[in-house]
Amino acid sequence: MSDILKMKNVILFAGGVLFGTAGIKVLSGRDAKKVYTSCTAAVLRAKDCILDTVTAVQENAEDILAEAKQINEERADEEASCVVDDEQMEEAGSAKSVVKAAEAAMNYKEEAE
Repeated sequence: MSDILKMKNVILFAGGVLFGTAGIKVLSGRDAKKVYTSCTAAVLRAKDCILDTVTAVQENAEDILAEAKQINEERADEEASCVVDDEQMEEAGSAKSVVKAAEAAMNYKEEAE
């Protein structure tokens, strides 16, 4: 029984060596080199296409970011102008009350005379 196992192992080893040698011959042949070259060329074309797409997406993202910053700056300017308008209204309200007080004082003075 052990002789059969040893023989089986030797046969499997010899078959593996033979198959490996034949595989190396096939893989190193001219036809295989043509296939490798074609596959490599296809991969390089795919890489160029992917890089073009990535560049376009990156440019679009930069444009979107610039526009978003501009929108935020415009919104901040509008809010700042609203705050200024509120302050001016408060100052105008104070000025109106001063004018009214002065007019009332003048009217009181005229009535008193």
